[in-house]
Amino acid sequence: MKILIACEESQEVCKAFRALGHEAYSCDIIPCSGGHPEWHIQDDVLNHLNDGWDMMIAHPPCTYLSRAGTRWLFAGHILNQERYKKGLESKEFFLKLLNANIFMIAVENPVPHKVFNMPHETQTIQPYEFGHPYSKKTCLWLKNLPKLIGSQYMKPQYYYDKKGLRHSAFTANWDAKKKSKTFPGIAKAMAEQWGSISKEVTS
Repeated sequence: MKILIACEESQEVCKAFRALGHEAYSCDIIPCSGGHPEWHIQDDVLNHLNDGWDMMIAHPPCTYLSRAGTRWLFAGHILNQERYKKGLESKEFFLKLLNANIFMIAVENPVPHKVFNMPHETQTIQPYEFGHPYSKKTCLWLKNLPKLIGSQYMKPQYYYDKKGLRHSAFTANWDAKKKSKTFPGIAKAMAEQWGSISKEVTS
């Protein structure tokens, strides 16, 4: 299988598919940090959507689309026009990936803000369903792929800030770059579940 992992520099998903014998490539505008530059395309992914892929798993930027950014989008209870414009640009990029001419597609993003009227997701998943004791609700939009099935449930861990608000434990000491990476358990499940099905579909 020839698989494109769009907007991925960590190569977490790429390496999971490579481990199972697939011809997977990560693609991002920045260099990869996963240790395999020979499997990395450093370029705008939109330039490579028609390169004969059997499957694409995409992680488009979510900074301006995510519901988690509500306090900045509506700072002072007024819509921030600059952030809103960037959100619409992010939505346009997201839809180009979702509607690409590739038979099997999975697009991953956090829960989007309703103001952007995004397509309804196919399913939501949590790291604690795949062997990680953390909570981070993630949406998947799927095309010709089945829903991902949890592989190992773990009780999620939380901490409370000074205001008494609950947060997932991983946010306590992880920087933004680390928090944006795909959890290895989820990457492994994608490779095992979707990789085996894709071989049957394309054979």
